[in-house]
Amino acid sequence: MLSIAVITKNEEINIGRCISSVRDIADEVIVVDSGSSDRTIEIARDMGAKVYHQDWLGFSGQKNFAASLAGMDYILMLDADEEVSQELGNSILEAIQAGQFDGWEINRRTYYLGGFLDHVWHPEWRLRLFRKGKGVFEGELHEKVICEGKIGRLRGDLHHYSYKSLQDQILRLVRYAEQSAVIMHKEGRKFRFINLFFNPGWAFAKVLIRGGFLDGYRCFIIAVFEGIYTFLKYAFLLEKELKKKQGKNLWQ
Repeated sequence: MLSIAVITKNEEINIGRCISSVRDIADEVIVVDSGSSDRTIEIARDMGAKVYHQDWLGFSGQKNFAASLAGMDYILMLDADEEVSQELGNSILEAIQAGQFDGWEINRRTYYLGGFLDHVWHPEWRLRLFRKGKGVFEGELHEKVICEGKIGRLRGDLHHYSYKSLQDQILRLVRYAEQSAVIMHKEGRKFRFINLFFNPGWAFAKVLIRGGFLDGYRCFIIAVFEGIYTFLKYAFLLEKELKKKQGKNLWQ
């Protein structure tokens, strides 16, 4: 009844945990790899997954391709750094058997600096389980499922082991900020100085205002990084506008 679909590239640290967490609920596990140079493919195959190669199509394109390979009536789309908790697994099986909805939102809970966060990025509802043919991923960077039909919610958490270290978080932060600037530039968004001045501070404050301060020092670190990410996003947008206007490398 249930297909698990995962997209990967160099996820040998995570893929084993991800697949192990769904062994008791999955009728098949599909892994779509975009060119791993580590042991991701070997680990996935050893654990019984069906492994396919697909050159990178973007987040939405890659996940839609993975979903197209599913042979079961329901699809659970996971990231390699995610793990289905036992309560969530039971809830998924109950929901499929009841069949009252066409899609289900799942609450994702992030592991950060030694423990799961209780307030920052929580609750974080994401639609991940859907009937085959009813859901499609859209969006370039922060992709999401657009699902036809009735939507429900499941009990239990989807555990998210997002960052390997603070260094990993910083490197991703810079990469995502630049990618966000590319998207804004394509969409015709214009740089305004107020964005560079005001938005980073607001991004920092929102983490605390929404109750994140209850997670202590981890909240403060995340809030600082949210501010830096927002600052860089608009700084990159400014750089792209200036490059287009001057038609040359600004640093030469």
